[in-house]
Amino acid sequence: MSGTRISVVFATMLAPIFWGSTYIVFTETLPVSHPLLVAAIRALPAGILLMLLGPGLPPRDKLLPLAIIGLANIGVFFGLLFVAASRLPGGVAATVGSSQPLIVAFLAWPLLARLPHPGQILAALAGLAGVGLLVLDPAASFDEIGIAAAIAGAGSMALGTVLIERWGRIGSPLALTAWQLTLGGIALLPFALYFEGLPPAPTATNLIGISYLVLIGTALSYWLWVRGISHLGADVAFISLLSPLVATVLGAVLLGEWFGPVQILGIALIFASTAAGILLSRKGKVRPAAATPARQAC
Repeated sequence: MSGTRISVVFATMLAPIFWGSTYIVFTETLPVSHPLLVAAIRALPAGILLMLLGPGLPPRDKLLPLAIIGLANIGVFFGLLFVAASRLPGGVAATVGSSQPLIVAFLAWPLLARLPHPGQILAALAGLAGVGLLVLDPAASFDEIGIAAAIAGAGSMALGTVLIERWGRIGSPLALTAWQLTLGGIALLPFALYFEGLPPAPTATNLIGISYLVLIGTALSYWLWVRGISHLGADVAFISLLSPLVATVLGAVLLGEWFGPVQILGIALIFASTAAGILLSRKGKVRPAAATPARQAC
């Protein structure tokens, strides 16, 4: 693995590390009764902010693929993510969501003409098991709507991840991140207002929480994520397994808890499956036709 590829892997790892804290920020600082509105407020300002940094408005002739990516990665995924987070224990939502690398492996077959690597399938299953061992409480309650939202959310982001590899030459990672956040947020906002209405007047705690979600948990983290896909391909989804690990570690630190043998085994499986999934990546580097735009503004 080249030095550039290694540096991109480590930079991309920051994205799920930031995401791992968003569940705690959402449940502790924001109104959980308005998950769709929180998702829209998280995405739209982040996209506008990134557009102001240089990309500007999206090109009209690319609006359709950008809208599809924005819906898959942002509009649909964010909405389902916050619905799942508001209806499920964190461990259940994280375990279901960790199926994303497995879904990516199979979506790459029809969309990228890339057969799933047997080793990656095993790594994805191991990662799913590792997250379950780490965070799943056998006594946790299962809300049907929450489970459906978590499964659909994992599938939606998996689709968006694969489509970024397929259509990533639309623009630089910064531009593609800005446009999909903006378009996804615009699509989500009217549904949020219709179904949930306006939340109570924000408190200082609410403002701190949403500021973190917009700036760190969304604008910065999604730019790192899209940049990682541009260089590493859709198999970067394996790195997303680190998100529930970070969330669990943060929760344990806040509660003063220690991990038992089963959780330590889960952590080992997560790290092993993440490393195996990336090492077995079949993309390796950006295709020549996509190399020039994909490397701009990195």
